[in-house]
Amino acid sequence: MPRSEWSLQNAKNCFSAVVAAACRGTPQTVTKRGKPAVVVLSVASYRRLIRKAAEHRPSLVEHLMAMPKGEVDFDRIPIEPREMDF
Repeated sequence: MPRSEWSLQNAKNCFSAVVAAACRGTPQTVTKRGKPAVVVLSVASYRRLIRKAAEHRPSLVEHLMAMPKGEVDFDRIPIEPREMDF
């Protein structure tokens, strides 16, 4: 199974291998201090993700129309107006 996770130092040392694996279609995760930090993707994979996200993104009107209808009960913090000197 091809490698798909690299420490930051190993990714620096083997960047050509990281890019080659990503270009073959296997996203490469780079970790920093043992935690995932970034993912290296091929351009084709990135464009596919962007296109898919755009297809499922509602328009502003659709977003507003999806808001709950009717009376919504919000917990509001009681605020007293402060004194103003003019």
